[in-house]
Amino acid sequence: MIVSIVSQGLVWSILGLGIYMTFRILNFPDMTAEGSFPLGGAVAVTLISGGMNPFLATGIAVLAGCVAGLATGLLYTKGKIPTLLSGILVMTSCHSIMLMIMGRANLGLLGTTQIQDYLPFTDAINNLVAGLLFVVVVIVALLFFLDTKLGQAYIATGDNPDMARSFGIDTDRMELMGLVLSNGVIALAGALIAQQEGYADVSRGIGVIVVGLASLIIGEVLFKSLSLAERLMTIVIGAISYQFLIWAVIAFGFNTSYLRIYSAVILAICLMIPTLKAKVFKGVTISK
Repeated sequence: MIVSIVSQGLVWSILGLGIYMTFRILNFPDMTAEGSFPLGGAVAVTLISGGMNPFLATGIAVLAGCVAGLATGLLYTKGKIPTLLSGILVMTSCHSIMLMIMGRANLGLLGTTQIQDYLPFTDAINNLVAGLLFVVVVIVALLFFLDTKLGQAYIATGDNPDMARSFGIDTDRMELMGLVLSNGVIALAGALIAQQEGYADVSRGIGVIVVGLASLIIGEVLFKSLSLAERLMTIVIGAISYQFLIWAVIAFGFNTSYLRIYSAVILAICLMIPTLKAKVFKGVTISK
């Protein structure tokens, strides 16, 4: 059970890492995630069930997520449509696109080979190792990218767009690039989750932003004043912690049909913790 929860948390942390690129670095509330996540799963499952190598299918799923991010970015930067509405438009469109791709509302992977099946261990350990490997690859790739001049320009765009423009940085280009990369990572999470669960469903994206944000917030609540590498690792810890919280809710006998409201409550509590701590310790002085 613990191995299963940790392996799920590892894969879900990739979603958190993708959301971190827009919500935290760019300060861009991107709703595309609820479309690109299930789109990645739909593309990967459709191709794998058609006989394609799962690694290649997953790569194409990532490209599909990048295209969704590109669409949102163009609507925002070129069409001048507000951020939230741009994401909602693409998210809504992804639902129909997934139906076109799969030909139905859901599709299974029964009798096919997934990425984790290439590993020589038991199913549970295979899922754990595969999730860990992909998390390491994504974190290393993000750290490498953000340490380049292009990555620093991307960070500067999120920190202060006006100042970034004054230094000659094309902020529209940075935002467009960020949305493409972010949704590619989110689609990767969707493809891996679909392979881990054995199916893809067009409604799988509902509420995933809450899960991703919960990973971010829990990590931020648990740890403070960290370097970028440490911050990315806390997202992984937050995602695993979140999965344990959900497991605890189920273990206490709560109705699993209401998991989304439980997720929202957990996220709300995590968001309120800094405010509650400030109120509790307000006016408290430490005497020498």
